Amino acid sequence: MPGPLIKDMFITPIAITDPPLLNAAGLHAPYALRTIVELITDDGISGISEIPGNSSIDEALELSRDLLMGKDVFQLNEIRQVLTQYFGTEKASQRGDAPWDQRKLVHIFSAVEVACLDIIGKVTSRPVVDLLGGKMRDRVPFAAYLFYKYEGAGGELAFGTDPAATGWAAARQAAALDPVGIVAQAKAMCQEYGFQSVKLKGGVFEPRTEVDTMFALHDAFGPGIPLRVDPNAVWEVETAIKYGREMQHILEYLEDPVRGQENMAKVRKELNIPFATNMCTTSFEDIPRSIQLGSEDIILSDHHFWGGLRSSITLSGICETFGRGLSMHSNSHLGISLAAMVHLGAALPAVPYALDTHYPWQSDEVIVGGRIKFEEGAVSVPTGPGLGVELDREALEVLHRQYLKCGLKKRDDEIEMQKKVPGWKFKAVRW
Repeated sequence: MPGPLIKDMFITPIAITDPPLLNAAGLHAPYALRTIVELITDDGISGISEIPGNSSIDEALELSRDLLMGKDVFQLNEIRQVLTQYFGTEKASQRGDAPWDQRKLVHIFSAVEVACLDIIGKVTSRPVVDLLGGKMRDRVPFAAYLFYKYEGAGGELAFGTDPAATGWAAARQAAALDPVGIVAQAKAMCQEYGFQSVKLKGGVFEPRTEVDTMFALHDAFGPGIPLRVDPNAVWEVETAIKYGREMQHILEYLEDPVRGQENMAKVRKELNIPFATNMCTTSFEDIPRSIQLGSEDIILSDHHFWGGLRSSITLSGICETFGRGLSMHSNSHLGISLAAMVHLGAALPAVPYALDTHYPWQSDEVIVGGRIKFEEGAVSVPTGPGLGVELDREALEVLHRQYLKCGLKKRDDEIEMQKKVPGWKFKAVRW
């Protein structure tokens, strides 16, 4: 007996307010781009998903429309095969040098798969976590994700601020360009969300400043709060060894200090600390070489970039087989992506490391009921059928108009950085 058939697909690009956060690739624009995908079945059931926004990926999604029409939402293997035959298999090398992933097929299939699983959950009256093997925990922990940043709230304010803001809302728009600023940011974020782990996005300033920042966080929070830092692979091997040795006794793990599996393996052998990656091992084809070299201890998955939620479960099994830990990478997301991450996090056999999330940096939302709540740094697994969240169509329209107005079509942190620092250029290896 066939299941519900896909009858229509709606692709809506949106822009969400984003503060001027710094990273190795430059500066966040005043708006982060996302794309909301909605599939409608022949019996009127809706399934939704959310992926990073990019006009070329949106165009590819439009090209996939005819391929998907009439497909049974339960037949995800067939859907993957059809999309792969049309778009071709992408190599890990096509990921690009930037810290974010720009491959099309993984984005498209993850969008379609999550929306189909949302529908399947509604048809079967089961949450997505049950479709992934069942719930192993009721709440999924996340880490505070800190950024060096310029003063500014993003959006129309851009580098301006709201003087009436208090608490985390005020800290979110405050400058944080040194250890003192980052510690203040961390305290405000942890006070608001209850995070029990802390991560710093590095690769922005010369390593001495970032190492001093990690020690300032250690002094402020004590040994009971796990710390991690991500230089986004812009350090030389010698730099990573030098500063890794200095920090290894205060870090939970070191993420992507250098570029490439070979260099990661070299540095890892010199340090007594777990290594994590979302840049050097980013696809299944990367894993054999990763195991051969010993390039990392922890893979930071992302269902948007690894081909969906079910592929992430497959990755979990591979990690377990080869003694790798598994956690999750994040990007500037709203509640649909966060809900999908929570379902996946709840289904994993183990979650030894709190997951990444940019969610505190966003102030907009596109789901009914507004922003998802955190308690003690964790999110409760939605109990409703499917993803357990529904699309707020009025909010979607507002954010789509914001997309049309802002004029951005893709992420380009280098261009944004040049508005503050003329002539600034991204370097794959900087220190």
